Amino acid sequence: MMKLNRRAMIALAAAATAAMTPALAQETTTATTEAAAAAGPGDFSLGSPDAPVKIVEYASFTCPHCAHFHETVFGQLKKDYIDTGKVQFTLREVYFDRYGLWAALIARCGGEMKYFGIQDMLFAKQTEWAASEDPAQVVENLKTIGRSAGLEDAAMEACLNDTANAEALIKQFQTNFEADGVEGTPTIFINGTKYSNMAYEDLKPILDAELAK
Repeated sequence: MMKLNRRAMIALAAAATAAMTPALAQETTTATTEAAAAAGPGDFSLGSPDAPVKIVEYASFTCPHCAHFHETVFGQLKKDYIDTGKVQFTLREVYFDRYGLWAALIARCGGEMKYFGIQDMLFAKQTEWAASEDPAQVVENLKTIGRSAGLEDAAMEACLNDTANAEALIKQFQTNFEADGVEGTPTIFINGTKYSNMAYEDLKPILDAELAK
């Protein structure tokens, strides 16, 4: 589990948007306003809002443990519980670093329709897009993922350039993180009860018990 303390959160809030790379320091045009707005605060959910079991996962796009969870657990969870109307799944982003924040902005850039597809690619290709120490290269890697999801460069630049939105996302993350007493990622809430990272064989009986209530 990756951990983030209050001091780290404060430092991130102060530095993440200030550390924008030259690749991001471009003007946003009116033609891409809607794309930037789609990247705004709020949670995206997958599955029926009427599902009896609600799962909220706190995850960072740069967290290896989160990538492993989505590689080994999420697919089966989606097939068995989300797609069958038993579970509604919500991802709450955690920003350990600016790369994770930028990844979230790209994931959000296509709105809810594209969000979870881009999320899947970000976790699956985490070791590729996040490996570079050159921020400009990371931005280009993220844009490559966005393009594969059908996002246009102008829209992605608008989303990445929206400093006010990035600050709002960080504030939202800090508020939720502290209110829920989260200490690291991935952290999973099942109908309000907090759990740490677990394998699918450990998750399944918890879900079945909730469904049996």
